[in-house]
Amino acid sequence: MTSMETIVYGKWILAGEHAVLRGSPALVFPVFAKALRLRYMNNSEPLSVEFEGEHGAELRLLFWGVIEKAFEMTGHERQEARGKFVISSSIPVGAGLGASATLCVAVGRWFHARGWVGEAELPEFCRQLENLFHGESSGVDIAVALSARGLHYERNGTRRAIQPLWTPQWYISYSGKRGVTSECVARVKSLWQSDASLGEKIDRDMHDAVLMAERSLLSPYSEEAFDELAESINKARTCFEHWGLASGEMGQHLQWLLNHGAYAVKPTGSGDGGYALSLWRKTPPVDVLASLVPIAR
Repeated sequence: MTSMETIVYGKWILAGEHAVLRGSPALVFPVFAKALRLRYMNNSEPLSVEFEGEHGAELRLLFWGVIEKAFEMTGHERQEARGKFVISSSIPVGAGLGASATLCVAVGRWFHARGWVGEAELPEFCRQLENLFHGESSGVDIAVALSARGLHYERNGTRRAIQPLWTPQWYISYSGKRGVTSECVARVKSLWQSDASLGEKIDRDMHDAVLMAERSLLSPYSEEAFDELAESINKARTCFEHWGLASGEMGQHLQWLLNHGAYAVKPTGSGDGGYALSLWRKTPPVDVLASLVPIAR
């Protein structure tokens, strides 16, 4: 292999966060405005990496941990490879847009290109790499990063492409605070340990939110479809509130969106920071629009 290049897009989750770890479905979509690009050039020098882009430098401390883990998993040594990586990223780390998954998929594709990881093994290989960040990765971020399309995802292996029949006016926006996925996962697990019946109820509510959202998007546009989508988003937000992951800066940001005309809002990702999803009936005000990232291609 003399060279290779791959682009991996970020993601956002419509509904299903956290509950997906315990078997519930999740609806996840790529964010084409946010991406990681990995380029590799073979040369005679020891393996090295250079970072570019708005958020590339944030991966500096993460890259070698991922690639060393990948070498370990495949039974190879870093000394077996020569050359230079150049990684550019517009995805902030800790914002719920799948920065760690894009890095793991890009590294996984490089190992696949070398012939050290088979095509069929790639999803699980990348998921295990992402365990470095989340403790226990559900694989949902990896799945959408690999496919670059909307998915109905279940941890048991169910994957269905989701192609909405209408295009909602929805956006993502930064809450002003980074989140730590592993800490959010631990907080939800702690709630389960202290009150399993409440944990089960919240998971059921999130499961219902996923089914409502999917039913809405796969129906022709109507006021009823819009209202059902809004209800599903707000229902998912309630789950985050019960988990204690929609307060602080995130809670303030969600309220700011509602105050400026958003019809439904929720965190997207692990919560307690990162990005929020907002659904609008009409185009947001110009001053608000400047803070929003469109998520329809």
